[in-house]
Amino acid sequence: MIFDIDNWAEIFSVIKKNKLRTFLTGFSISWGILMFCILLSSGNGLRNGVTSNFSGQSMNSIDFWGRRTSVPYEGFPDQRKITLDQNDLDLVKDQIPEAEYISGVIWSNVSVNYNTFNTDCQFIGVHPIFLKINGLTITASGGRFISEADMKETRKVAVINTRLQKILFQDDNPIGKQFLAGGLGYTVIGVFRNDFNERNDAVAYIPFSTAQALYNQGWGIGDITFTAKGLNTLEKNDAFQKRLREKLAGLHIYDPKDERAIGMWAGVEAYLRFMGIFNGISAFIWIIGSGTLIAGVISVSNIMLITVRERTREFGIRKALGAKPSSILGSILLESAFITSVFGYFGMFLGVGLGELVNSVLENADTSQMSFVFKNPTVDVGVAVGAMCILIVSGIVAGYYPALKAIKISAVEAMREK
Repeated sequence: MIFDIDNWAEIFSVIKKNKLRTFLTGFSISWGILMFCILLSSGNGLRNGVTSNFSGQSMNSIDFWGRRTSVPYEGFPDQRKITLDQNDLDLVKDQIPEAEYISGVIWSNVSVNYNTFNTDCQFIGVHPIFLKINGLTITASGGRFISEADMKETRKVAVINTRLQKILFQDDNPIGKQFLAGGLGYTVIGVFRNDFNERNDAVAYIPFSTAQALYNQGWGIGDITFTAKGLNTLEKNDAFQKRLREKLAGLHIYDPKDERAIGMWAGVEAYLRFMGIFNGISAFIWIIGSGTLIAGVISVSNIMLITVRERTREFGIRKALGAKPSSILGSILLESAFITSVFGYFGMFLGVGLGELVNSVLENADTSQMSFVFKNPTVDVGVAVGAMCILIVSGIVAGYYPALKAIKISAVEAMREK
C-alpha cells in the first residue's frame, strides 16, 4: 500500500485539486507543533536561567550570619548586634550531625593593582574545604586552591576568578605572580571559574586565617557556610533551620523565636521552591502545547471528512469495479498520514531551529544579565520528534473515522451522490 505508485499518484492528485484546503490544514498542523516547540523552549530557557544561579553553590548548602535582635530578652535590649565567632563554628561541628563540610567566611573589599592595571576586588577569606561547598572549578591554566598550610602559616596568597585575571594580567598566566591589595602583596596560586561570580565584581579567595588577621581584627566571622545531609524536602529543611536557630539562640542568648537575629539562607529551600514553580509552569506549557496539537489533529479529521464527502461517488464507482474496502481505507489513511507528517516535520524543524537560533544569539552576545533568568532556550529534539510521532499517529486515527465511513457506503448509494 505504501509503495503503490498508483496510490501516491491519487493522493497527489487530490492534494493538487484542493491546494488551499490542504495548505490551511497543513498550516494548522505546522502551527500546532511550532507553538509546542516554542513553549517548551521558553520553559526550558526560564528553568535553565534560574537553575544556573545555583551552579555556584551546593544545593544542600546552608549559610547563616549575624544581624541584630528585634526583641529584648533576659535583660538584653533589642537591636543588639550578633557577631559570629569560633564558638559558632564549633557548635556546627559538634552539635549539628547533618553538617558535612564547614567553612567560616570573611568578606572585605579592597583596591588591587598590578603594574598599570587596577580595580576594586572582593576578598573572601575561607577555609580550604570551601572548594567542596561552593563548587568552584580551578581552570586549566594550573594552580590550586587554598591549603591547610596556607591557613596555618597565614600566607598572603590568593585564588582569583577569571575576571580579575583578565583585568590585572590580561592574557598572561598569573600563577606565581604578585599583585598589591590595599598596599599588601599577594601571590596568585590559582584561578577559578564560577559563572555566578563572573557576572559580578572581581573576586579573590584568600586563607581564612589571613583575612581574620588582616581585615577582621583577629577575631569574629562574617558568615558560616556548610553542607547539610538529608535536607531533600521543605519540611526537613524547615525543621532543621528551627533547630539550628534554637541552638544559636542559646549560644548568643536571644529569643529563639527572633528570626531577625540570625540571617539564614538554604540552597535546597530556594531550589525546591523554584522547582515547584517551574514544575507548575511546565505542566501549564504541556497543557497548552497539547491543545495546539489537538487543534491540528481536529483539522485533519475535518478535512478528511470533507474529502470523503466529495469523493463519495468516486468510492462507489471503485467499489462497483471490485476495489477492496481495505484499499480505500488505506488510501485515505495514507493521505492523512502524509499531510500530517510533511507539515508536522516542517513545524518541528522551525520550532527546534528557532530555539537553537535564539540560544546561539544569547551565547555570542553580551547577555550576562539576561542569563540570570533566561538561558539555553532549546527543546530536546527527542521530545520534539516524539511529539511529531504522536501527531502522526493522531492524524491517522483522525482520518480513520472518515475512512471507515467511506467504506461502509454501499456502491449503489455512493453512485447516487452528486
